[in-house]
Amino acid sequence: MSEPTIKRLYIIRHGETELNKNKVVQGRGVDADLNDTGRAQAEAFYQRYKNVPFDKIYTSALKRTHQTVAKFIEKGIAWEQLPGLDEIAWGNYEGKKHSPELDASFIALVESWNKGQYDNKAEGGESPNEVHIRQMEAIAHILSHRDEKTVLVCMHGRALRLLLCGLMKKPFDQMEDFPHQNTSLYILDYDYERDLFMIETFNSTAHLQ
Repeated sequence: MSEPTIKRLYIIRHGETELNKNKVVQGRGVDADLNDTGRAQAEAFYQRYKNVPFDKIYTSALKRTHQTVAKFIEKGIAWEQLPGLDEIAWGNYEGKKHSPELDASFIALVESWNKGQYDNKAEGGESPNEVHIRQMEAIAHILSHRDEKTVLVCMHGRALRLLLCGLMKKPFDQMEDFPHQNTSLYILDYDYERDLFMIETFNSTAHLQ
């Protein structure tokens, strides 16, 4: 049997946590649980997509992603954690509630990225360029398993924006072009022969309607 030339990736953001709800910065260094809303979002996603024949599940190393796809894992679908899919490390922003002072600092950082300064980062955090390196290692690992035709990937908001820029070969100053909500879905097809990703579904929340 010939190897498949197309791999389909269902990429979702994790469900809501109390920190999301209360506008507290999470990042890679905060390992929060889903709240009741997040668990309901995860259940809604499961009910809509439970019959998709996923060959593998990939999540970050953070439990909010594990909890979001827990029912798929419980079905016995193979699961692997890839730290390369973790949220960006926000450094000294993590664990802090949004405030005028924090927001001003955050906006200045994002504006520097919008000017192409992709090595900038919060104190103790990661830059877009640093996140990109680990994300591309994770994606290379996922793509290396050509027998997995359809995979489910659960990750994080800012990391998802950076990943989509990387996969679509866009500069990181276009990351705001990829909106996301908790458990929103992007479906991408990867063509092995052309080494090309194509977005088939853009930021769908149909399961939450």
